[in-house]
Amino acid sequence: MAIAIDGYLLFFKKSSAENIAIDSSVNSQSNSNASESSSASSSSSSSSVDSGYQNGTYTGKSASMRWGNVQVKVTISNGEITKVQTIKYPTDNPHDQQVNSSVLPTYEDEAVKNDSSKIQSFSGATETWKGFTKSLQSDLNKAES
Repeated sequence: MAIAIDGYLLFFKKSSAENIAIDSSVNSQSNSNASESSSASSSSSSSSVDSGYQNGTYTGKSASMRWGNVQVKVTISNGEITKVQTIKYPTDNPHDQQVNSSVLPTYEDEAVKNDSSKIQSFSGATETWKGFTKSLQSDLNKAES
């Protein structure tokens, strides 16, 4: 459900930014004096629409999965994800340690690169992916408020 909401928000935020840009260009053609003030106001509106998230550091809910809990902390700067850190994950056995030490840094990098919780899972680490993306999405939901 969180992914559906995220997709919905991304679609409409992008659509709103495009509408603002179109309105700005129409205004600038009709009146050159109005275009200067319209451009200034539309660029600040567009900037807040495009940025997506409020700056800050957010700690997501601990997400329960088959082998334990996963919890993620995200840092937002200039409206974009700049850092993702997994602060809780299963380490009870050697298999958990091996899998999580190899996939969690990749999941963190992908989340920053995609500026989203929409990342690819790795074979053999699906449960970790489920917990990671669920906790990350709870961070991003906080950052959107």
